[in-house]
Amino acid sequence: MFDRAVLHIDLDAFFASVEQLRNSSLRGKPVIVGGNGSRAVVASCSYEARKFGIHAAMPMRMALQRCPDAVVVRGNMALYSKYSGMVSEIIAEEAPLFEKASIDEFYVDLTGMDRYVGCWKWATALRQLIVRETGLPLSQALATNKLVAKVGTNQAKPNGQRFIEAGTERQFLAPLSVRELPGVGRATYERLAQMGIKRVGRLAQMPRALLERRFGRRGLFLWRKANGLDDTPVQPRHERKSISTESTFAYDTHEVRWLRARLTEMVVKLAWELRRRAQHTALVCVKIRYADFRTCTHQRKIAHTAHDSTLISHVHELFEQLYRPKQQVRLLGVRFGELAYAHNQLELFADARISMQLLRQMDCIRERFGPNAIRLACTLPFGKKDL
Repeated sequence: MFDRAVLHIDLDAFFASVEQLRNSSLRGKPVIVGGNGSRAVVASCSYEARKFGIHAAMPMRMALQRCPDAVVVRGNMALYSKYSGMVSEIIAEEAPLFEKASIDEFYVDLTGMDRYVGCWKWATALRQLIVRETGLPLSQALATNKLVAKVGTNQAKPNGQRFIEAGTERQFLAPLSVRELPGVGRATYERLAQMGIKRVGRLAQMPRALLERRFGRRGLFLWRKANGLDDTPVQPRHERKSISTESTFAYDTHEVRWLRARLTEMVVKLAWELRRRAQHTALVCVKIRYADFRTCTHQRKIAHTAHDSTLISHVHELFEQLYRPKQQVRLLGVRFGELAYAHNQLELFADARISMQLLRQMDCIRERFGPNAIRLACTLPFGKKDL
């Protein structure tokens, strides 16, 4: 019996699977979901395409060189959100407690269910129900915590399931590459490899003090992961329909350059929050309150995105349409609506591979040093209104 039981569910090759489900002619073929420009990247690909070494975030040009016969499909976030919602509804009806981690990833807390129906039996029945009701393939794993369950799901792919019994977590993880641990990217792997650590079992045997000296606080997290230790709870999330921010200025102003800079600052803040939540927005709204307290708003629908430059462009255009020249402004606000979970934190359907890489690096800096650690030059203080 589990003292704690956590089920991790991952929809396999989700975007590509939805496209194959909707269009039967794509089944069994190498399908790539992504942009079609010179700098486009792969957002998702079917397992038939993965046999050629294609993977998410790979430049589309390289992917098509590896598999010239691949079928490229432009992504449809609204459609993927619809299917993700279908899975969410099924889990919500059946599960005692669940967390939607992203558009295609879920955690379910089954602690205590062994005394009634059995966690593994229940998990297997849920998987069969989702496949039957949606037609989507999925992989899952049951373990004593979120970390081990997630790694187990990756080992069960494609379209499989795995049961890691209580007390066998270290044994299960030991032979795996340290790259299999969530949060261990290329840079961390290279540093560990330089220390002669390539397998999880070796990392688990390392003294904690040594890892902390080499990696700081992160060293302890690496040691805990290698030993299969994770007490992170399954946290239900109520999906927010919108996020917004606004600012009332110390001085009323009609200085357009300054107002545009403040809008840019707001967009960058909200876009970062979207990416942290693995969400995209499909509705942008700008709010202006003038010195006489007249308040005006203007909004537009856009393609799903969480990309700074795209959102800044839309917000500035809305501002230009809404703003009355020479009118003193008291307040500005920005709102993003029609939020949807995204498979990737950045807009992979757009031809923006280089800017995506830059955003990733900027987000890493903000996560480590705080939201104001790095800013766009145009948002830096340049007048008394910033005091």
